[in-house]
Amino acid sequence: MPNIGSKHVASIRSGVVLEVWTLSWNVVGVVILAFSAYAARSVALAGFGLDSLVEIGASVVVLWELGDIEGDRRARALGLIGWAFIVLALYLAIQSSIVLAAGFHSRHSPIGIGWTAATAVVMFVLANGKRRVGHQLDNQVLITEGRVTFVDGVLATAVLVGLALNAVLGWWWADPTASLLIVVYGAKEGVAALRHGSLE
Repeated sequence: MPNIGSKHVASIRSGVVLEVWTLSWNVVGVVILAFSAYAARSVALAGFGLDSLVEIGASVVVLWELGDIEGDRRARALGLIGWAFIVLALYLAIQSSIVLAAGFHSRHSPIGIGWTAATAVVMFVLANGKRRVGHQLDNQVLITEGRVTFVDGVLATAVLVGLALNAVLGWWWADPTASLLIVVYGAKEGVAALRHGSLE
């Protein structure tokens, strides 16, 4: 078993704390988003709820990988995170395109606006922490999952803008368009994670 210093152990604990916070926030978020998406008939909120499910899965993967002292799980963990990114991007691309083509008008969602605003702040803070701790540990899985968290923050911001434009100006198309903004980024990060996993 490799010799593990106190700083390394402290960094691992910090990584675990960050993931537990992410996991807890998103578990609550899935419930709130499911309710608000149904009430507002919002594809952006529904897509954001799926993103929260992806983030939950990614956090579980990282917690599983951080408990692996030998490092044998790293490649599989990166692969799982990569595929989660790609599934998210595909869903958002298909769902948003259908809604735009159909001209579906979503309703206003004060709860959705409040939650996405809070989530954007929390996810950006957590993503920064994961990037810092991931570099301390030289742990590509934590760094990559930190990008998932960053995407969560970006998507929260995009959804927030879409919801606000719909509520204030009546721009119904802003809701599904907000989901499309994350598709290219999500696909890019998914491919990058799969590539890193193949090199491990």
